[in-house]
Amino acid sequence: MKISQNFRKNFGKGIVTAAALGLTLGMAGCGSGANGADGLQKVTMMTDVAFLPKHAPFFSAAKQGFFKDEGIDLEILPGSGSNNTVVAVNTGKIDFGWADFGVTVLNQGKGAEVKQINLVQAKDAYATVALADSGIKTWDDLKGKTVATEGAGAMTSMWPLALEKLGFAESDIEVVHAAGEAKIPGLLAGQWDANLALFVSDGPVLVGLDKEPVILKWADLGFELYGNGIIASDKMIAKDPELVKKFNRAMSKGFMWACQNQDQAAADIMEEVNGLKESAVKNALDGQCSLLWNDESEKAGFGTMSDAGVKNAIDTAATYLGLENADALSPQDVYTNEFIEPIEKDTKIELPSKQS
Repeated sequence: MKISQNFRKNFGKGIVTAAALGLTLGMAGCGSGANGADGLQKVTMMTDVAFLPKHAPFFSAAKQGFFKDEGIDLEILPGSGSNNTVVAVNTGKIDFGWADFGVTVLNQGKGAEVKQINLVQAKDAYATVALADSGIKTWDDLKGKTVATEGAGAMTSMWPLALEKLGFAESDIEVVHAAGEAKIPGLLAGQWDANLALFVSDGPVLVGLDKEPVILKWADLGFELYGNGIIASDKMIAKDPELVKKFNRAMSKGFMWACQNQDQAAADIMEEVNGLKESAVKNALDGQCSLLWNDESEKAGFGTMSDAGVKNAIDTAATYLGLENADALSPQDVYTNEFIEPIEKDTKIELPSKQS
């Protein structure tokens, strides 16, 4: 496993920059689908954003040999937003992607020929994040306060739904717009009182800065939204369904193993990415692993989705995210469980026979 020399990181300021970062697990190279000298099939996967502590399960699943055990030489590349990840998969530049479910639905509504093949995050990570010394401890404490959000982000569009569930008027909380990279510095400087953010991203950054975050999870308000999942293009699914099944099997086992062995998963990513604090990585792992199960997947198995859950995602995207012609998009257009071998929640995952 190696990391490109182009990787630049400034975790101390809560910023990660990785425009040209490539994490190669196994043989180097970018020819997806080709077999290397070791007989492994070269496969690429892109994350949602530049590498963060929350991506520890991907590093660990690869490092511990789950993909190699399926005959896969995996290269993980950093994303620059879920939308760009979906585009990269849709155009065939990347084999698999890790992207926000709602963003994927929006792209599917615009004609993107991709499908969700493994949910992984059965719940979304939307949250309002504050500092412990802000005086904010509950949702009611937000009244009269100022929250920052990214102007064009999904959470900005979804905020009215959060207010509705809280029974708050829009005037109860002032919203200001800030660039993503400015939200943590602005929060620390007291420019605003809280951030609308993914708690698996901003929470660990604050912990890594020795700050105590207060996390108000939107899911606790009764949100029933899917989080991030694995996508593949329709072309990939048709061309190599066996690869999709092997990739999914490695991903499911590897992710679950990482959650069952969080100390080792933290060590795996810290070995590859300099500058990460153990406290931040463990906080991120706690957050990620809290999102793996909902009532559906506890019955049907890890990574599975349902028509009802996907229809809810479509309806939410139509109401709050600007999805047009939602009636033309069916759950079958959005997802498939065909390539998932369901794993029950209490299953103990063993290490594969061939570790990298």
